[in-house]
Amino acid sequence: MTTLYEPDTSRRAGAPLAPASGASPAGSTAGSTATAVRITDAVKRFGGARHGVVALDRLSLQVERGEFVAVVGASGCGKSTLLHLLAGLDTPSAGRVEVNGRAALMFQESALFPWQTIARNVETALRLAGVPRPRRRDEARALLASVHLDGFEDKRPHELSGGMRQRAALARALAQHAEVLLMDEPFGALDAITRDVLHAELERLWRERGFTCVFVTHDVREAVRLADRVVVLSSRPGRVLAEVPVDLTRPRRLDDAALNALAVRVTEQLHAEVRRHADD
Repeated sequence: MTTLYEPDTSRRAGAPLAPASGASPAGSTAGSTATAVRITDAVKRFGGARHGVVALDRLSLQVERGEFVAVVGASGCGKSTLLHLLAGLDTPSAGRVEVNGRAALMFQESALFPWQTIARNVETALRLAGVPRPRRRDEARALLASVHLDGFEDKRPHELSGGMRQRAALARALAQHAEVLLMDEPFGALDAITRDVLHAELERLWRERGFTCVFVTHDVREAVRLADRVVVLSSRPGRVLAEVPVDLTRPRRLDDAALNALAVRVTEQLHAEVRRHADD
């Protein structure tokens, strides 16, 4: 299914935002089935024309089905805003955002329901995805096993470590039968060892399940380790400054010399952009 997000002037009258997945609007045409995400000249402005802030300015980006794309940029460049547009939590002020398939958004914090067990958290997502009740329990347990949380199904979030909570959040995102997984710095609050383990887990699940991933991070080495392509955004307003293909053999290690050399190149681009923005 293809979901289109375009400027909606009716929102000024209090109309709700478009859902994160659904049928195409009448008269629209779906993009290529090989394309999971297509963003065309997207602008996002917060506030009025005189005193508002432009977070994204004429940003265009295409992500192919099954591709893993990482988005990096300085703080305030619009990375999270971009994910919110893709998830349907907001609509562009101008331009067009197209998501071909069901999308799920995963945040830096796990955002699990604290009063539910992690199995129940996953079952709730399955219910919202339309999975019949008789199948939910077994499917939830299978998803938790896929992120190595079998045996912890009846634990509540406060009984788990930060890494385990993020694994549970990943299982819940997968429970939405998402074809496009949107990740907003999901491992940013974790220690280096836990983050390293979860990188491997995410890459394994991505390879096994074939979903498309758009992964926002401040960590350039993390981006290079995981992605097929790293998209570098300019300082605010966010535009695509560069797209860097990552032609390194998988699986990758953070201590690999070629990985670090590429990360240094991307970091130098970011530093140059920050200096340019500071001089404006």
